[in-house]
Amino acid sequence: MTQISADPAMMQPATNACAVPSYLSRTYHWAYLSHRTLPWLDKEWVVSAILWGNARRLMRAAVEEFAPGQRLLQAACVYGPFSRLLAERVGDTGALEVIDVAPIQVANARRKLDGLTHAEVRQGDLARPDCLAPESHEAVCCFFLLHEVPPVERACIVHNLLGAVEPGGKIVFVDYHRTRPWHPLRPVMAQVFRWLEPFAPSLLDVDITAISPRGEGFEWKKTTLFGGLYQKVVGVRRG
Repeated sequence: MTQISADPAMMQPATNACAVPSYLSRTYHWAYLSHRTLPWLDKEWVVSAILWGNARRLMRAAVEEFAPGQRLLQAACVYGPFSRLLAERVGDTGALEVIDVAPIQVANARRKLDGLTHAEVRQGDLARPDCLAPESHEAVCCFFLLHEVPPVERACIVHNLLGAVEPGGKIVFVDYHRTRPWHPLRPVMAQVFRWLEPFAPSLLDVDITAISPRGEGFEWKKTTLFGGLYQKVVGVRRG
C-alpha cells in the first residue's frame, strides 16, 4: 500500500507554473499532448469504451453531487462531455472553472465550452500551492485525475484541492478502485495499468480521504461502482 504521510505542503514539485510536468510528457504524451490522438480520444464512444460502458453513469454520479448556482472547480480537463455537463448543472447563476496544466487540453476544453459565459478554462499546475486561492470554491470535482499522477504529485494535488473548498463546501473524487476478487476484468485491468496507466496501481489501495492531513476537516462518504472498479468519494468541509 502506497501512502504519503508527510505534509504535502512541504513536497510541492519545483517546476515552472506553466510548464508541463515531465511525468506527463514522458508517460502520457500520446494521450493528452498529441494533436493527432486528441480528436479521437475526445469522442464520447471512445470514452465510454475506455470505461467499459460506464462513462455516462460515472459522469452522472459526479454531476449529481453539485447544485445550480455553485462556484465549481473542475480539476483537469476530461475527454467527452463532462465539462459541459458540469457547466449545465451549475447554470448561469453559478460558475465553472476548469484548470489543466496542458495548453492543448485548455484549448480543447474552451472549444467545448464555447458560448457558456459562466465557464472559464485556464492553465495551471494543481500540484503547486500558488495555483488555487484558499477557500475559493463552494465545490470541487476531481474526475479520473488521481490515477494519472505519481504519488507525490497526487498528494500535493489533493492537499491543494481540499484547501480550495470553503467551509460547508463539497469535494468529489471519482477514480479507479481495486476490484472485487471475482471481477472478470481484474486481470485485464492489471495489464491495462501495467502498460498504459503506470501510476494507477499506487492509488488502488490508498484511502483518498487520508492522503492529505486536510482530510481530517471533512466528513466523508465513499461508494464503489461496477464491482469495485470505480469509486466515488465525497467530502463536505466542516463549517
